Amino acid sequence: MNNYKKGSIVKGQVSGIAKYGIFVNIDQYVSGLIHISEISNGFVRDVNEYVNVDETIYAKIIDIDEENSQLKLSIKDIDFKVKRKGKKAYETPSGFKPLEENLNKWINEKLKEIE
Repeated sequence: MNNYKKGSIVKGQVSGIAKYGIFVNIDQYVSGLIHISEISNGFVRDVNEYVNVDETIYAKIIDIDEENSQLKLSIKDIDFKVKRKGKKAYETPSGFKPLEENLNKWINEKLKEIE
């Protein structure tokens, strides 16, 4: 627990979500809780709108429980999402041509299914 200091930012994996907060595994021995009051400055209707289980996030340490190897965490005032390098979208030579060519056919097929 000596590696962790109040105010520092840690990276962890969401291990569980409850009505009252988010459970985060920081490493093999240390876990943390982000209480619902530490998720946003505004009203949090549903914790699930912020994170998903197994998602990697950043969190700020606001308190340390050395005896239980647990951290009290916050994502309220930080950019907590880990940026992932996504696939870049490239325009194809055909562009929207396949959509344009098939749209009327698809609409007619669905209209026939409805009737």
